[in-house]
Amino acid sequence: MLDFPAASSVDECFALFSAPGPVSSPLPKYTSRRLCVAPMMEWTDRHCRYFLRLISPHARLYTEMVTTGALLHGDRDRFLKFDPAEHPVALQLGGSDPVALAQCARYGYEQGYDEINLNCGCPSDRVQDGRFGACLMAEPQLVAECVAAMRAAVPIPVTVKTRLGIDDLDHDEHLHRFIGSVAAAGCEVFILHARKAWLSGLSPKENREVPPLQYERVYAVKPAFPSLTIVINGGVTSAAAARDHLSFVDGVMIGREAYHNPYMLAEMERALFDGESPSREAVVEDFARYMERELDAGVPMRAMTRHILGLFNGLPGARRWRRELSELAAADTRRSGVLLSATAHLAATASDFRRRHAADAASTVS
Repeated sequence: MLDFPAASSVDECFALFSAPGPVSSPLPKYTSRRLCVAPMMEWTDRHCRYFLRLISPHARLYTEMVTTGALLHGDRDRFLKFDPAEHPVALQLGGSDPVALAQCARYGYEQGYDEINLNCGCPSDRVQDGRFGACLMAEPQLVAECVAAMRAAVPIPVTVKTRLGIDDLDHDEHLHRFIGSVAAAGCEVFILHARKAWLSGLSPKENREVPPLQYERVYAVKPAFPSLTIVINGGVTSAAAARDHLSFVDGVMIGREAYHNPYMLAEMERALFDGESPSREAVVEDFARYMERELDAGVPMRAMTRHILGLFNGLPGARRWRRELSELAAADTRRSGVLLSATAHLAATASDFRRRHAADAASTVS
């Protein structure tokens, strides 16, 4: 990974990153945003993304939000590491300093990410204290400067994820003004969470549930900005709902449903791409091989098993599956014998669940 000289102003940032220089990753081959999985703090780490990719070959995956401070002053390799199997994968950044964002976007590009996404939708107090996230909806010119600086730094798409509004700035006139200003700076893709955000009085969890969903306002953005790619986010939990939204917008982004019930992405594959996903058993077998490799590298088992707890949700034995995984995570995974038995057990348990499910279905028909 390259280290770049510091820029102290937006103009210097443009001069620094507009000049030709060495690059290590090709321009992205992946352009579809018909199906996306949302960036989710504490959840969509690299292990989760690898697992979801096993189920959905087409979904565009997003990292957890990574702040500019973390990349500029922390363990950059740890924050940016991902497996090539995750493509297409986007890096979501949190920040409001155009120069810092440009530097971090360049780091993401050099690491091989397919897209840089700016978080303008998170309403948490911690994020607001850093002057980024949803509070940036009040500063469309600053967001435009951030996007322009990142666009000068990288040849891959720079996108924005935002809300419909914040506090009293919750009307279409402001939303369209925000989108127009940021689009003029070079952003061609907007991911719109179909709710407003309250910057005080509600927790982040409440901000995902209390403000009502207003899908029609998202739909209205597409005819107002027909050249932009508009992706809708918020409350999408089924393929039928996704198909309905795609009558009005270009893409859908699935959030917590994809985490709690990950095999729903197989339904999305069939409905949106006429594709087929591997069976749950095959997913477990592939993920067990991944776990084996990561365990050898020192990754704790729980860091991986926690993401697959919901794989059998809705099927007989799902509770037992979760219990088995919890017991495996508590085992001494540093011993090779435990590692081998653990990965084999995952596959065997998955196979057992499939047989049970098939038998139950057969008895119901008869």
